[in-house]
Amino acid sequence: MKDAHLARSPIRFGTFELDPQSGELRKQGLKVRLQEQPFQILQILLEHPGKVVTREDLQQRIWPSDTFVDFDHGLYNAIKKLREALGDSADTPRYVETLSRRGYRFIASLNVPAPDRSSSAPAADTPKDSIAVLPFLNLSSDPENEFFADGITEEIINALAQIEGLHVVARTSAFSFKGKQVDLRIIGEQLKVRTILEGSVRRSGNHLRISAQLVNVADGYHLWSERYDREMKDIFQVQDEIARSIATRLKVASEIKAQESLVKPGTKNLQAYSLYVKGRALLYCRGVKVQTALECFNQAATLDSEYALAWAGIADAYTLLGFYGFVHPETSRPKWQEAARRALAADPLLAEAHNALAFGSLMYERDKPLAEREFLSALELNPLYVQARDWYACFYLQLAVGRFDEGIVHAELAVESDPLSCYANSILGLLYGATGRFSDAVRRAERAVDLDSDSFLARWALQTVFFFSGRFEESVAAGRAALAGSGRHPWALAILTVTLAEWEKLGEAEAVYSELVARARREYILPSALALSSGAVGRYDEAMRYAREAVAIRDPFRVSFSSYWSASARLRADPQIDQMLKENGID
Repeated sequence: MKDAHLARSPIRFGTFELDPQSGELRKQGLKVRLQEQPFQILQILLEHPGKVVTREDLQQRIWPSDTFVDFDHGLYNAIKKLREALGDSADTPRYVETLSRRGYRFIASLNVPAPDRSSSAPAADTPKDSIAVLPFLNLSSDPENEFFADGITEEIINALAQIEGLHVVARTSAFSFKGKQVDLRIIGEQLKVRTILEGSVRRSGNHLRISAQLVNVADGYHLWSERYDREMKDIFQVQDEIARSIATRLKVASEIKAQESLVKPGTKNLQAYSLYVKGRALLYCRGVKVQTALECFNQAATLDSEYALAWAGIADAYTLLGFYGFVHPETSRPKWQEAARRALAADPLLAEAHNALAFGSLMYERDKPLAEREFLSALELNPLYVQARDWYACFYLQLAVGRFDEGIVHAELAVESDPLSCYANSILGLLYGATGRFSDAVRRAERAVDLDSDSFLARWALQTVFFFSGRFEESVAAGRAALAGSGRHPWALAILTVTLAEWEKLGEAEAVYSELVARARREYILPSALALSSGAVGRYDEAMRYAREAVAIRDPFRVSFSSYWSASARLRADPQIDQMLKENGID
């Protein structure tokens, strides 16, 4: 017998919500188009989570005896459309599992039914003074001003984050609602905030109009609103005024000094500022857009040679380009060094500068004491800097020194600060997997894919945690998806080789390794990926050669050789390779 409460209340699973009363399926508050029969099937499956719903049950409820239709064909099409709506797969199901010739089963976990939105009371775990700043709308005719509007939003987030006693949702989670028409109450529930700031930006030549309004999530009441008609040179002052007005309206941070600006742009050159904002937005996208981000940062630093944020962006971009294998370390490493040095010289109290130095020092130089000192400096300067916390958690605490519990604490703090961040969820999933918390790892990695199905990192994380869990068939399937969306990136090929070898499919593993070798004759391929793959298939002479090359050129991805990362186990099974890596600071 179905649960009567579930039958009438909205039911949540993953990022989806099914509302039986309105007959709607929503994803992150947005309606998903789904025809009646697939919706009915989902509703029936949700009435019996984890249990088999037979084909006969579905036929009786959806295709009664007096319906003249090909039942098998109708059921097949309805299930297909349901899986398309959920982004699910029959081969590697996350939601709807097929039991051959029997029926179907809903296999995902259900969340607590959504609260009654007729109530104005916020959730008990919502901080009293809390706010999310949604991306300001760009009302200008020039699409390039989209980056400018995003930059204004981010500066206000950073300014508010400095106010003691105010919980501010991090950038990635707030920006997950960009361009979406979602009820503010739903946003408030998902981000666990009581207030939301939204606004718009119109830029015409040197003239700027910014509108902003602070809304109470519970009842939609406007707590404060203002319109600013200024010149471009006043942009930083406007951002500061908005942050102070919000602090005053929420009655927090009475200790803010009038003469102390909350907005610290780092440059007086507005063109440099605009270029930096665009570059930072592109850098968040990762992949091939890192190169475009680098070009923006370089132009910004050319316009203002003392612009610390631009130099920190250059440093991060060069480390990431080397890490992903887009640029040879002989090119990227000296560029990172120079940029990190310039960033710190320009502003010794900039968290981004310390983080850029920490990341490169660890990935290129393997200087662990310096890396930890700089990571901690970055977090002391900005405790809400999610990228610094995740890099410290994953690359230093987990992979460099094996302090697993601390790494997980920091990665969990990153997700708590930025709950809708695909990146933060991916990193937490990887750390759970590396420490044996396999069900948690898979759940987090699947969450990351739900948040951004186009993210290579999320799909690679899912591939990797399935490998950690010993679910080799699912790892291979997830790996195929990661390869398809990334131009067959060497990270995914390396994990695929290791997985196939562990699965005792050595012929297939050899084929993947041969693909990497063939590509390495035509283009730069991360030698660390080649080392992992050759070690997986037992070609230890070749693995030693590639591992030595990775160490010699300071390939940042050699972090994957860590003994705290089980994907390296077959490589390090060779005593000579294991000893060579230890001698070079890779435990």
